[in-house]
Amino acid sequence: MKAIRYHHIGGPEVLRLEDVPEPELGPGEVRLQVHAAGVNFADTERRRGLYDTKVPLPRILGSEAAGVVRAVGPGVDEALLGRRVVTLTTSCYAEFVKAPASGLVALPDNVSFEVAAAVPVQGLTAYHLLNTVARVQQGQSVLVHAAAGGVGVLAVQLAKALGARVFGTVSSEAKARLVRELGADEVIRYDREDVVAEVHRRTGGGGVDLVLDAVGASTWGASLRVLAPFGHLVSYGSASGPPPAVDVEALYEKSLKVSAYWLHTPHPPGSHHRALESLIRDVADGRLRILIGLKLPLAEATEAHRRLEGRETVGKVVLTVAG
Repeated sequence: MKAIRYHHIGGPEVLRLEDVPEPELGPGEVRLQVHAAGVNFADTERRRGLYDTKVPLPRILGSEAAGVVRAVGPGVDEALLGRRVVTLTTSCYAEFVKAPASGLVALPDNVSFEVAAAVPVQGLTAYHLLNTVARVQQGQSVLVHAAAGGVGVLAVQLAKALGARVFGTVSSEAKARLVRELGADEVIRYDREDVVAEVHRRTGGGGVDLVLDAVGASTWGASLRVLAPFGHLVSYGSASGPPPAVDVEALYEKSLKVSAYWLHTPHPPGSHHRALESLIRDVADGRLRILIGLKLPLAEATEAHRRLEGRETVGKVVLTVAG
């Protein structure tokens, strides 16, 4: 089968389209023919050797795939054969991928493979940030940095559905319009407005209850300053570089909470599956809009990485494989 691999860390140019064996199945596993695979910023960090570095090289990237079940391993119901599904797994930049049968989520007919592949990583991240980590309640206020990004566009919608007042930071008027369309109550152009001053102005000086920050170094100070008393800052990425060490003494005045979230932390059994089923239902019913900003064939993974790292995309980047 064809797959995108890299043999050493480096820039997008290290990604190669190669022939590799199809994955062998163990008990409880299935083999999917991949129709679409999601691309995430974390993939670029893995490729650069900045994240998740224990996996030996050469390596196939990709954590989410949508496709059709073509083979089942020992102990798996053969009724799954031919089913359209989406899953969170590994090595997805490929024509075939293996995955635990227990993690498969069936796709309704009106949800395309490309849209489905855009959901698992960013959808589950947004879902757990709001529901598992912060447990957002109606009437609270939430600030989403990079609100037009892959996680951001979903976090804005999900937070609004929970009844929150949603603030989003963006870098252009086109992104501002998009984020407003998705339901944000307040949009701040960080390229020309002072985020701290704007949040305080728009909240009457009160601040926000929750900040979701995947930017890191360049936003960390502002994220802390916009929090209301007993506010919560959740870090889930460091696109601009790692944030500084937390100064606990600085948290006392407003009794602030600082935490982190990683999708691959062991979660309660079944929580990912239930959340992904819920997200796919929302997509199928039109309650959750999935924005695909860039769609390229598998062979152009290098270009996908280049444009993602260059901040040239809005929403999700997807690689198309079969079909």
